[in-house]
Amino acid sequence: MRLVDLPRLQDVLSSPAGSLRYKLDGTQDDMGRLALRIRAEGSFGLTCQRCLGPLEFPVRLDSLLVLARSEREIERGSDDPEGPDRLVANEAMPVLEMLEDELLLAIPYVPRHEACTSEVAEPGASVPSAFQGLRGLLGGSGGSAKSK
Repeated sequence: MRLVDLPRLQDVLSSPAGSLRYKLDGTQDDMGRLALRIRAEGSFGLTCQRCLGPLEFPVRLDSLLVLARSEREIERGSDDPEGPDRLVANEAMPVLEMLEDELLLAIPYVPRHEACTSEVAEPGASVPSAFQGLRGLLGGSGGSAKSK
């Protein structure tokens, strides 16, 4: 599948180029309930939130989605927060949307390199204030600007 075919994923990608391999299998969970297993493999580009440089994010997804007949069945289901996600099954299920949901959940909230190559200020080093440049524009040592 091409990444460009996943519109909601575009907001987080640094580039729409690339593709993923995926596989969808009908199966059962440990309790014998019908389920879908979604597997995806590949990588895509994100932006490191520390250095704002490109970050290649490897994807190795293996998710189990347990199928339910209704919302009521889901509500009556297990309250196990570690259990598999549940969704209402119907005749025409949007496979690409389900895959896109799982990919969005797999992306870190703040993607970043293990160690960035950009220059980062040393702890305790003086960092110039953003207002120092404004001081020069206002005419010197921090006096107030006169308005007309």
